[in-house]
Parts: sequence; C-alpha cells; structure tokens
Amino acid sequence: MKRSTDRILTTHVGSLARPPRQLEWLFAKERGEPYDVDEFERSTREAVDAIVAAQVEAGIDIVCDGEQSKSSFLTYIAERLEGFSPREDIGEDLWVDSRETLAFPEFYEAQRRERAELVARPVRLACTAPVRYAGHDVLRRDIANVLAAAEAHGATEVFMTAVSPSDVEGQQPNQYYGSEEEYLFAIADAMREEYRAIIEAGLILQIDDPRLLTYYISHPRLSVDDCRKWARVRVEALNHALRDLPEDRIRFHTCYGINIGPRVHEMNLADIVDIMLQVNAGAYSFEAGNPRHEHEWEVWKEVRLPEGKTLIPGVISHSTPLVEHPELIKQRLLRFASVVGRENVIGGSDCGFASFAAAEQEIHPSIVWAKFRNLAEGARRASAELW
Repeated sequence: MKRSTDRILTTHVGSLARPPRQLEWLFAKERGEPYDVDEFERSTREAVDAIVAAQVEAGIDIVCDGEQSKSSFLTYIAERLEGFSPREDIGEDLWVDSRETLAFPEFYEAQRRERAELVARPVRLACTAPVRYAGHDVLRRDIANVLAAAEAHGATEVFMTAVSPSDVEGQQPNQYYGSEEEYLFAIADAMREEYRAIIEAGLILQIDDPRLLTYYISHPRLSVDDCRKWARVRVEALNHALRDLPEDRIRFHTCYGINIGPRVHEMNLADIVDIMLQVNAGAYSFEAGNPRHEHEWEVWKEVRLPEGKTLIPGVISHSTPLVEHPELIKQRLLRFASVVGRENVIGGSDCGFASFAAAEQEIHPSIVWAKFRNLAEGARRASAELW
C-alpha cells in the first residue's frame, strides 16, 4: 500500500451515504422483500461510479466503493456465508445494558425510540450448520465495479472493506459448533476466501473490527483484563484468516461504533493498543478526531510503532456535524508525525459515515463532503510544513 513518502496521504474508513434509489433496493433486501435484481445491479454500478468520482474530486487519495452494495459493513456477510438460519432473538446488541446506557439511560432510551422508526429490521440469523463462504459472485461484482470506477476517475489506490471474524461471531450466535472458539475459527477460515480474493484483485484489504473495542462497552460486568483476554483470542483468529497474506496489502480498522452520545465509558486506547498491533496488518486505523479520544495521540510516545507500519488516525469525526477546520486537521496530523514519523501517517476518519444503510445519514452527506475537502486541505497544509 502507498505510504506518505513525499506528502501526507488521505483516506477514510469506508461507508458513505447511498443515493435514495439505492437505499430503496437495500431496504427491500434487508426486509427480505422481492426486488428487481437487474435494476439493483445497475443502480449499484452507478452508485459506485459516482461515489468514487466524488472522493477523487474531494481530494481523497485512497478511495473505496463507499459500501454502496452493502446493507451495512456488518450484516452484508449474511448473503456471503452459508450455515445460518433465521432466529427469533435479537442477538448481541451493543447498547442494551451497556456501560453508556447504564450511565445515561434517558439519553439512550430517547435515541432508541427515534431509531426504531428509521431502522429496517433484517432477518436475524444463527449458525446452525458448517460455515462456508458462498459470496464469490457478489464479491467479484463489487471488485469489478470499484476497479472500473477507479480507472474511469483516475484513482490510483483503492481499498475494500471486509468484516472481521469476531464481528460475524457477535452478530450471528453459535448453535452448531462445540465451542465458541471452534465457531470463531470456522468463520475465520470462511472469511479468508474473501480476504484473499480482495488482495489478489489488486485492492487494499481493510478489516473492519469495531467489536475489538466495543466488547468492553457492551459487557459492563467484565474488567479491562477480561476484555483483553477475550480480544487476544479474536486477534489470533483474525491472524489465522490472514495467514500468508501480504501485510503491506492489509489495513486494520477498529473503533467504538456509531455513538453520537456522551461516550464516557469507552475503552482507552492504551488498554488495547498492544493487542491491536498484533494484527498482521501494514496499517492501523482508529479514532483520534473526537473529544473523547483526541488526547490519545500521546499514547504513541510510549508505544513503539513496528518498523514499516503506518498509522491512519481519524482526524475528522463521524460523531459530530461540526466540520473540522483545516488548521485543526493539520495540527492533528503534525502531532502524529512528530511521534511516529511523517512517512508513517495517513490522514483518515474516525469511522464510516453511513455504516448501516437502513439508518442512513448519521451525518448528512453534504457535511461529510465538506469534512473530506477539509481533510485534504489539512493534509496539504501539514505536508507543506513537513516537507
């Protein structure tokens, strides 16, 4: 993957708003309703082409398809894995009895009621048979769409997101395998096919793994040490899936989810950074652009970034409609460059901006594009001082 050898490069986490017509198709898929497959495919191609063009125009160096074909970064995998059946319960929910909900119950109850009116309810699944990868055709479609758009609009580096084994495990509970660990590694073996295909197509693979951090929020009875023990096994499973794949074609993203709220009880980066760095990846993307985590750039004064690795700190936030000033973005980038080296920093976003199609526009798209333009300008200003 490209590095910031002569200027600070820019990228983001992945999900971007879908056009209204594309949302209609995705809503229908989420609800299990009939839809016109040919029209959906055409709409997806057009949406990917437009979103890549917009990223290039905004000054983003390392672009993606904006997850235009996916219902979400998380639930898309339901159509790519076999071994699952519908279930009645809702499964793991980040906010039910979470540390944040217990601390601010009135705030999160009001949010829950508001979101209940907006969110399409996908079919909930559980693992009831051996897990196998069956998404080769739709994956080839997604790869072809983004490569065609990149060529058309002059994008020279493209990444594609794929969910971690841990997040699949959390969304679809095990009712088949003899242990949770056996289930987790079965998912890892299946997801390896998607990971390898993305890299072999010439794209940068981004592993999306918010659960590495959000497990602590959603399990208030567990200590930091308990969550670290849990996380080590999940990183081991991810590395099992990534075995023998080139680290310099892989970037790893973790975050605290879509939470436009108080965010008081999130895990500190210092409590998990050593485990995060055990992931076999060439770059690490994490939240650093919001008031809850901006101070954590100082963690890297004490933690040594391994040789040849890159940091992709968020310098714009998905959790506020405030558009960051280019000077602030410049300052954030300069801080990271001062502790890990300018060539080891790429400017990114804290998280995606439309992670769930069924609950679009956490931040309005017009604001997102303003943030992207300022990200590019802030990177230019930082580069002018660093080179």
